[in-house]
Order: sequence, then structure tokens, then C-alpha cells
Amino acid sequence: MKLGNFAGMGAGSSKKEKGKVLDTISGIFNPILPAITGAGMMKALLVLLTALNVVSPTSQTYIALEFIADAAFYFLPMMLAVTSAKKFNTNAFLAITIAGVLLHPTFTAIVGAGESFSFIGLPVQLVGYGTSVIPIILAVWLMSYVEKFAEKVTPKVVSFFVKPLLTILIVAPITLMVIGPLGMMIGNGLAYVFLWMSENLGWLALPVMAALCPWIIMTGMHHGFTPLTMSAFSKYGYDPITFPASLCSNIAQGGAALAVGVKSKNPEIKQLATSAGITAVFGVTEPALFGVNLRFKKPMMGATIGATVAAIYAGVVVLKAFAMATPGLASLAMFIGEGEFSKNILHAVITLVIALVVSFIATWIIGFEDEPVEVEETKNEEKEVVPLNKKVKVMSPMEGTILPLSEVKDATFSQEIMGKGIAIEPTVGQVVAPFNGTVTALFHTKHAIGLTSDEGVEVLIHVGIDTVQLNGEHYKAYIQNGDKIKAGDLLVEFDIEAIKVAGYEVVTPVIITNTPTYSDIIPMKEGLILKGEELLTIL
Repeated sequence: MKLGNFAGMGAGSSKKEKGKVLDTISGIFNPILPAITGAGMMKALLVLLTALNVVSPTSQTYIALEFIADAAFYFLPMMLAVTSAKKFNTNAFLAITIAGVLLHPTFTAIVGAGESFSFIGLPVQLVGYGTSVIPIILAVWLMSYVEKFAEKVTPKVVSFFVKPLLTILIVAPITLMVIGPLGMMIGNGLAYVFLWMSENLGWLALPVMAALCPWIIMTGMHHGFTPLTMSAFSKYGYDPITFPASLCSNIAQGGAALAVGVKSKNPEIKQLATSAGITAVFGVTEPALFGVNLRFKKPMMGATIGATVAAIYAGVVVLKAFAMATPGLASLAMFIGEGEFSKNILHAVITLVIALVVSFIATWIIGFEDEPVEVEETKNEEKEVVPLNKKVKVMSPMEGTILPLSEVKDATFSQEIMGKGIAIEPTVGQVVAPFNGTVTALFHTKHAIGLTSDEGVEVLIHVGIDTVQLNGEHYKAYIQNGDKIKAGDLLVEFDIEAIKVAGYEVVTPVIITNTPTYSDIIPMKEGLILKGEELLTIL
């Protein structure tokens, strides 16, 4: 799969600054998404259980589940303090202290009482910071400079206690009096922009977002929408733009891939596209997007049409997402909201059906260039097929422990949707070239590499599961798209421990993406393997 030279996206100063901003946003928000997603889905589940009269709103069970679900949102400043401190290279525990100041019960009580309050004669605005997003990020950004200043002016002998004292003494009051209220104004402004777009341009904003969604994600620009989405959730409790548009886009990718699966005469393509289409409908779009729709090009047009038509409906009815999750059939509960259980979830189902049906029909009508079934002897055949009696060796690209693909916690790999292969649990954070060949795809996140050997073997090395969310953090690439490589050349380095601390597995699938070209792919070793040892034999 040739996806373009993502490694070269940093050319030009403006692009570098843009990339730096997106990287900062990604680094701050991505690590907390599991907590927010889990809590959001729990709130949706609670609404469902209440609507079905399984749990009474007055029961202690309901009360317990409610504050469990609310905890991640209320203490959002605490989590953002940690991730912001990491991104701004400052002390995480001092950052948590500043977040604690904003959420302290005494200050919360003062805000609740509504009486005027001042510090050294200066007024403090009474603002509740529970569930807030922007204030703590700005406060930690300020703290990163104050801490450096405090370190510079503090004698080494007393630096251990004077530096944190100065930092807290300067940052906390400024945050309460200036940074916090300013951050709330910005956050509320961003949320208002979303609400205004939904109420006034919903019919236009949603279709545009849905149509561009796959391209936005591929370039990494989706991280720029995270502050807007989080601000909307924080102020209003729902998102009327990003996640509804993603639902339309994800389901449309699945519908287009399913049309390819039904219409294709090639058994291998039929199986791949059908599996990828079903997976996309449930919310995992990579196999459909990269393995089918981009591969055949025209299905992307069908997917765009389906996503756009569905998004027009979603915009007109003002579809809202009440939880953060990857939109799809498996996560429809994210569209359940208090007081509008039947209405909003019904609109979500209708949106899903429109996206699926329209993208399927559009792809079927537009058509695509199907791949013919390969025969052993074809005259004037341009594509070189490896003779079945010739063995091709793929060496191990890393050191670690061999695992079968069936044990990988991602259906895209475990069900061999992208092809056959093997997985490795690495013990050393290095990826080397498994053969002589060419770099055909280097993702801008550096977590995945597409290679093609001189014999035509196409390999995808995917370092970690869901590590695309790291947006390149903890990875360093030594190659670019189009580079020639020799077996053993260092391709990428990655920090195993840092990736695990961020909450991701480092299990690395090694996939033969052009599996149908060959008669068999045989794993050559079990247990421990070293770099350069024979990993797979291809017949």
C-alpha cells in the first residue's frame, strides 16, 4: 500500500509550526482518551439501563454508577495536568498541584456560595473548573516558564525546596486570577463555535466534515479538532459535529467496501472486502480504507457520497454524540442522551442506515477496476508473480518473542484481514530491514512501515497496537518513503517502556500484504528470535 511520503510533511516553516501544534495537542489529549471513552460509554449505559427500567434513578446502585462515570470528567484538569506537563517538559506533580488548587473543596465551596473573594486585595473570579479543559493547559504552559525562571534564580543549595515554592507561589495566584478565567472564556468560546455551527450550519458543516474525514485523519489534522470537541463536551455534554460526522464516514467506508466484496469476481478480493466492510461498520475502518477503497480508488467516491448524504440528514436533525468513542455499530450507545433516548438514538440508527445503503449503491453504480483471478500462465502479463517453486525468505526485523497473529488484540491482524504473517513481542526497540528492497510507505506517525522486497514481497511492520494514537511520539525514523534498503539496515527506533506507560501494547505484527500472490507463508521459528534470523518462508 503506497500512501504517500508522510515523512516529508514537515517542509517549510509554517508546516513545521503546524505540525508542532498538532503534535502538542495530540500529546496532551490522546493519553487520556481511554479514561474519557470508558466514562462516556458508562454514562450512555446508565441512561440505557434507566430507560429500560433496569436501574432506578433513585437507587444507590444508580448513584454509585453515576459518580463513577462522572469522575473522569470532573477531574479532567488533573489528567490534563499530567499530560500537559509531559508535553511542556515541566514537573508533573507541580502541575497536578495547580490542578488541585482549581478543584480544591474550599475554592469550590466559595464558588458555590457566590460571594466575592480576593487575594492580596485583587479580585478572584468565581469560576468552577470541574470538567474544564483549556485553563489547566494554559496554567501548565505558564508553569513551564516559571519553573525554569525559578531554577535560574534559586541557589543550588536551597533549590530543592525554594524552586517548587516559587513556582507554586507565582503560578497558583496567576491561574486563579487571570489564566483560569481566560481559559474558561476560550473553552466556552470554542464550545459556542461548535454549537453555533450545529444550529446554523449543521446541514453544511456536517457534510463537509464527513466528506473530508478520511483525508483529515490520514494527514493527522484530526488532532486539531480535539480541543473543540472536548470543550463542547465540557460545556454542553455533547458533540454535534465531529463524532456524528465520523459515524457517517466510518459506516460509508464499510458500505463501499461491502459493495466491492459483493461485486468482485476475484475470491480473494471478495473475502478481503467483505471482512473489511463488516469491520468498518463496527467502527474499525483501516482495513476498508487502506486495503480496499483507496486501493481501488473509485470506491472512495462511493464512500464520500454515502457519508455526505448521511451527514446532511444528521445535520438537519442535529444528531448529538454524548460520549467519546470510535463511532460505529458497536458503539451506538454513545448517541444515547438523557431525556432524548428514543429520538437521538433513532436518528443515529437512521444516519447509519443511510450511510451504509447510499455508499453501497453509489459504489455499485460507479464501479471499480476489479483484479482478475491470476492463472499460472498468462500472456503479456505485466505483473510478475513469484513462481511457486521459489522460496523467498523474510528475516526478523526485530528481537523478541514470536506470537501467532491469532493472539494479537486487533481483529485487523488476528483475523488476517490484511494478510498472513506473524507477530513479535519486542525486547529491543529497533526495527531493521528484513530483506533488500524499497520503503514504499512510511506513516507520518512512524509506527508502521510498508516495505517491498526486490522479489516483490510486500510487508507491513506495525509496531504496537493502536499506537497511531501516539502520533509519532516515542518513535524515531531513519528512512523515508522511496529509500532503498538492505537487510539489517536500521529503519525505526522506539521506546518500549514509554509506549507501555502511555497505555499501549508493543506487540508488532509483520504482515505479508500481498498474500494472495503466493501459495503459502510459513513461520520458521517459535519462541525467542534475534534480528536477522529467518522469520518467514514464502512459497
